[in-house]
Amino acid sequence: MGRGVLEVHLVDAKGLFGSDFLGKIDPYVIVQYRSQERKSSTSRDEGRNPSWNEVFRFQINSSAANGQHKLFLRIMDHDNFSSDDFLGQATINVTDLISTGMESGASQLNAAKYSVVSADNSYHGEIRVGLTFTATKVEEDGGQVGGWTHSSRE
Repeated sequence: MGRGVLEVHLVDAKGLFGSDFLGKIDPYVIVQYRSQERKSSTSRDEGRNPSWNEVFRFQINSSAANGQHKLFLRIMDHDNFSSDDFLGQATINVTDLISTGMESGASQLNAAKYSVVSADNSYHGEIRVGLTFTATKVEEDGGQVGGWTHSSRE
């Protein structure tokens, strides 16, 4: 497919479900694209309607023209005295965004709402995310324009 940078703008979430003591949750998000993971800050004192407004960047380097490109957002509840709780997950297929970006140089999806589903596949709120993909031009000799290049000089 090609190379480029996928930017994920994690905006906020609404109606998350949590089962912490006293019903208080401190959510954060683990954003994953293939083997790359990024972790948001923990939203404190905002409960079920957290706001992050953070941007994460992922390097896309794929030669598979027909591969599926999916972004996973795992919403977790930070706990001080026990392991963090899984609140839900959203999955975003970014294949078309990357394909369009490879053809035109860049593509963007404005912030949109995606359903958050729990481990039992029930709906537990929504998360708002914006996406941008910017293609990286590659020279015919394999060197990359506008970024790191591989030098063959010795």
